Amino acid sequence: MKACGRQQISTRIVFFVAGFGLAAWAPLVPFAKAHAGIDEGGLGLVLLCLGAGSIITLPMAGALVARFGCRQVVIGSAVPLCLTLPLLAIASTPVALAGGLFVFGAALGSIDVTMNIQAIIVERRSGRSMMSGFHGLFSVGSIAGPACMAVLLGAGASPLAATLCVTAGITAAVAVAAPNLLPYGSESGGPVFALPRGVVLFIGALCFIAFLAEGAMVDWSAVFLTSVRGMDLAYAGLGYATFALTMTMGRLTGDRIRQRLGGREIVIFGGLCAAVGFAIATLVPVWQAVLLGYAFVGVGCANIVPVLYTSAGRQTVLPEHVAVPAITTLGYAGILVGPAAIGFVAHAASLSVAFLCLTVLLAGVAASGHLLRV
Repeated sequence: MKACGRQQISTRIVFFVAGFGLAAWAPLVPFAKAHAGIDEGGLGLVLLCLGAGSIITLPMAGALVARFGCRQVVIGSAVPLCLTLPLLAIASTPVALAGGLFVFGAALGSIDVTMNIQAIIVERRSGRSMMSGFHGLFSVGSIAGPACMAVLLGAGASPLAATLCVTAGITAAVAVAAPNLLPYGSESGGPVFALPRGVVLFIGALCFIAFLAEGAMVDWSAVFLTSVRGMDLAYAGLGYATFALTMTMGRLTGDRIRQRLGGREIVIFGGLCAAVGFAIATLVPVWQAVLLGYAFVGVGCANIVPVLYTSAGRQTVLPEHVAVPAITTLGYAGILVGPAAIGFVAHAASLSVAFLCLTVLLAGVAASGHLLRV
């Protein structure tokens, strides 16, 4: 197999590992809450540490990649990831849990930046669209992580034993991928740090909106179904499942679609599709329409972010080791701050109004698609 092909496989493995590791934490949350002896309010505060660790690490990760290369940063980030995940299962105090989540989030944030820099370079070398497939493997990992944890816990394994099995799998996957990860982190020079500007800031703003829509699905899809459409609590998870399924399918097929239609058309279509999805969910007063709308949101959002990362690799304002952390930081802000903003709008007006605001923002993404260099 040619070196380029091996690099593509290694890039896919790292994307899978990132999604797998992040999602493996989700089934641990109830155990961590009980072991640390905290209530829901305390848990909410502690969970902020995961996002804080990621946000703080993102710009530093770009500098580390430029200095040491993608391979060393992925390996160096996988070590604390594998060390902290088992500790999260047994943390006995809120302080220990918060510290573990901060390190866990920092490791994930560093891997996130590094894998996208690697993906930009590998895609550019290949001369064909590959970014959607890379992000599709992240989505597959996000499904596989909780599934593996559920199987292990259901078979009677303790949370610690289950996480040790998961981290052993992550360690093995990184060991397989490492030899073919890039030993450098940029194909161009430039500053180690720089504030986003020009087209990089524009791409980051679009990324913020796309991640905001994804965050809304994570935090508010079930709430809308139960509180606005009256769905039984037992079935409310169908909303996010529908969104996640269509997003994963969209990403796994996105590269072929992009080669036929083009990147700009993907962003235009994706923004319109997601906007229509939120409009259907909000304006048609039956829960079946909400599920259909969520499916449209998943299809629409699936390939916007991969195209934006490709665009970040083709702009010439900033090198990718600076541009990628910048747009990733803005994207993470959409996930972390956005759902809270939706809550404020819902409190001031209604959740339906908040979803309609997302419709407008996503329509703006579609209108901006023709400005991208992809």
